[in-house]
Amino acid sequence: MPDMSASASLAMTHLVTLAKEVDEDKVTPGVLGFIVFAAMALAVWALMKSMSRHMGKVDFKESPDPKTGSVDAPAEPGAKQG
Repeated sequence: MPDMSASASLAMTHLVTLAKEVDEDKVTPGVLGFIVFAAMALAVWALMKSMSRHMGKVDFKESPDPKTGSVDAPAEPGAKQG
């Protein structure tokens, strides 16, 4: 293994021996997979809660257009909208 530090080489040696102990017919995500999944689920939950809070602050009411005079007045059939 060229250009590897001693610690990286040692880590690779330990990972290779651990990989040999794993049963090739049984693959599971293990504890690390659960921790990563749980962290991602918590992050999505927090983002959704934050988005919900921010969307609650948004005011969707439009101000009346001063040119038309009234927002509720129907447009004339031949008039351009724009």
